Amino acid sequence: MAERTCLAVVLAAGEGTRMRSSLPKVLHAIGGETLLSHVLRAVGQAGAKACAVVVGPDHDAVAKEAKRIIPNAEMARQMQRLGTAHAVLAARPVLERGFDDILIVFADTPLVRTETLQKLRDALKGGAAVAVAGFTPADPTGYGRLIVKDGQLVAIREQNDASEAERAIRLCNGGLMALDGRHALALLDGIDDNNAKKEFYLTDAVALATKSGLRAVAVEVDEDDVRGINTKTQLAEAEAVLQQRLRKAALDAGVTMIAPETVFLSADTTFGSDVTVEPYVVFGPGVTVESKAVIHAFSNLSGAHVGESASIGPYARLRPGAKIGKAARVGNFVEVKEATMEDGAKANHLAYIGDGRVGEGANIGAGTIFCNYDGTSKQRTDVGKGAFVGSNSALVAPVTIGDGAYVGSGSVITEDVPPDSLALGRVRQVVKEGWVSRLRSLKTVSKKEHS
Repeated sequence: MAERTCLAVVLAAGEGTRMRSSLPKVLHAIGGETLLSHVLRAVGQAGAKACAVVVGPDHDAVAKEAKRIIPNAEMARQMQRLGTAHAVLAARPVLERGFDDILIVFADTPLVRTETLQKLRDALKGGAAVAVAGFTPADPTGYGRLIVKDGQLVAIREQNDASEAERAIRLCNGGLMALDGRHALALLDGIDDNNAKKEFYLTDAVALATKSGLRAVAVEVDEDDVRGINTKTQLAEAEAVLQQRLRKAALDAGVTMIAPETVFLSADTTFGSDVTVEPYVVFGPGVTVESKAVIHAFSNLSGAHVGESASIGPYARLRPGAKIGKAARVGNFVEVKEATMEDGAKANHLAYIGDGRVGEGANIGAGTIFCNYDGTSKQRTDVGKGAFVGSNSALVAPVTIGDGAYVGSGSVITEDVPPDSLALGRVRQVVKEGWVSRLRSLKTVSKKEHS
């Protein structure tokens, strides 16, 4: 049997003014990724071979983000906000191509999981023309109720229109919907605006399907999967749910977390086996940690690759482009940015390593700075294999420290150092005995003369 084709229609046209932000709602982030990104990745993993993203007339940034995630995503513009069915029909040219399954999802429901979307597709495969995600909240007040009779969903009744008996129903509308492609356009075109708001409601597709003798079903899902974001409070709540999921997945994969509730992960954080993460560590986007590495407490990593058996922190910061080799050590109050520390290299404390390379087994002493920025452009520093840079040194880029070279503590290095050489870039120490006593005497005399 041929695989069923699937189109995802992602509704991203909402303004989100309750977010109190100039940033479009769906471009806010949880787990290091935008709300839109989470949804697009979920529909892609659920088997959608095509994607139409419905955006508002002035949402070019939303369209750009959609293209970043799914380059072949097609944009549809909803020029007027006339309801959810009206938004879906903005993608009519794509709908007309004849897909088997039509998934309709909202870009502000970032916690939707692939398996949830697959359940909706399975319902269509089982013969339903319409499948609606339903959930059972602790308090159903305000939600539309799913009216189910003899196993078939016959209507979605809004709270204000529901009878007392219908309000007692606990199964509520989660918003997500799947339509059989053979009937999708007919159902959508049949929806009218005969309501107080004069809008076209997607939920009316259920009653139309029932009236036409088609089967509609409710698919019960977890409440978090349909959790919508309209406020910063809801954004924070969704972040908390996502972090719980990410932590559990990491723990189940074998990561040791001493206090998992204090660790914050990004959706794309990747761990090898036997990794240990101490309390209060933050993983920004784009971090990979290889097997047996240890991330010590209060460290912050973003866009970094940590090699096998490496040690990071405590209080370390790895910025984008940091590549830490096998068994390398980045200690407390060390910052690495756009730089490679090769196998066994170490910077144990109080250093800035930016735009450069630290060779295999090399040592960067406390207080060392890679002076990589001259006020207009970045330059690189290269520290060779087995080199030793003494404490409180400044390496002024561009500069190369050769293999096995030694930089004396307190040096300012502005020229290349050949391999196996000693470089000293400091003023010779001068001691003037009795100088302080003479200074104090002069100050005493001066004070008396002015009294």
